[in-house]
Amino acid sequence: MSAGFKYLDLSALPDDWTADHFGNLVAYNLGRTPPRNSPVFWKDGIYPWVSISDMKPYGVIQETVEKVSQQAFDEVFRGRLALEGSLLMSFKLTIGRISCLGVPAFHNEAIISFKPDPKKISPEYLGYYLSQINYKDYQDTAIKGQTLNKGKLDSLEISLPPLPEQKAIAHTLATVQRAIRAQERIIQTTTELKQALMQKLFSEGLRGEPQKETEIGLVPESWGVVPLSDVCRFQSGGTPSKQNPDFWQGTIPWASPKDMKRPRLNDVADHISIEALESGSKLAPAGSVFVVVRGMILAKTVPVALATVPMAINQDMKAIVPGAELRSDFLLYALEAFRESMFKKVGRSGHGTATLMGYEVAAFKIPLPDMQTQEEIASAFENIERKKELHEQKHTSIQALFGTLLHELMAAKTRVNQLNLNTELIP
Repeated sequence: MSAGFKYLDLSALPDDWTADHFGNLVAYNLGRTPPRNSPVFWKDGIYPWVSISDMKPYGVIQETVEKVSQQAFDEVFRGRLALEGSLLMSFKLTIGRISCLGVPAFHNEAIISFKPDPKKISPEYLGYYLSQINYKDYQDTAIKGQTLNKGKLDSLEISLPPLPEQKAIAHTLATVQRAIRAQERIIQTTTELKQALMQKLFSEGLRGEPQKETEIGLVPESWGVVPLSDVCRFQSGGTPSKQNPDFWQGTIPWASPKDMKRPRLNDVADHISIEALESGSKLAPAGSVFVVVRGMILAKTVPVALATVPMAINQDMKAIVPGAELRSDFLLYALEAFRESMFKKVGRSGHGTATLMGYEVAAFKIPLPDMQTQEEIASAFENIERKKELHEQKHTSIQALFGTLLHELMAAKTRVNQLNLNTELIP
């Protein structure tokens, strides 16, 4: 065992554990970026070239956004491809992200590639260990941010259980990671199902009736098509004075674009007081559908969400309040289904800010079936959303379990032979 451990408390490790420095356990290679001003190194690229954005934590890299040419292979890298199965670790800017190469590849200078000697240390164990080190203990501050130099990399302290235990630890963590990825696949599939169902139900309906061509596309023959102004009223928002702290110590939800990440808002980050409402802010009723009408997010999409409780909103949003002929939940899903058409209405204000004008919102047209059909369609989407939410909660729980296990197992606070993972949680 090497001497000079500054961060590992060797006395806290089990008797059969040892420790060593990273530089004694692996030989690693730095990457390079071919000159960007030389198109010959990038044009007609055939060799994968990894940047940090290609690295999903604990993932396997099969594809990269960029590839380099045969000339880069010969002149810049001189054929020194990192082999399939090599571990990659970022050591600049984003420090400690770990991925595995699923294909031979080159990589940039913010990444090292290495293949540990399996007689010294389990590669899988080392990958997980490196991902949980507190790199602030080792970091140098570079001009462009945080980085580790070669000396710091070499000095990284690694605790070493016996090889069989290393492999058991890695297997346990990989099992939890598989469960996380399984939930991610279900969430993605559910999202895709919702999108496909939207396309189908808003053009074909539920009854198999003939369709008619309208200004918004095909809809069932019995449905109407109306501008929002015919079936809704609108309410603008505002921001209470930040100079008065009493305005911001209440219990009334005050929504802003940062809250528009889920289709239903039960609560939000900020709350205002009754005094703030009396000063000029307005309360939108429960069942209002909020739409963002100003801000950077409109360069990508138009967020919409349904308020399940009364809420105030800021000036970058508009509340759409449905009338008697329109269900709130149906309106939400109609706006989601036709979001792309609404996005096309986004323009620029005189100051260059992405803006959806109030008259464009009012004139925006949606399909309008009878109330029973609205209820049935909304119910179908709510069922999908509940399933997605269930798997998002499970995903969050398993991620928390992984984080706990990662630190406990690497510090020997929990031994792998003591674990009895919930087989319902970890398939």
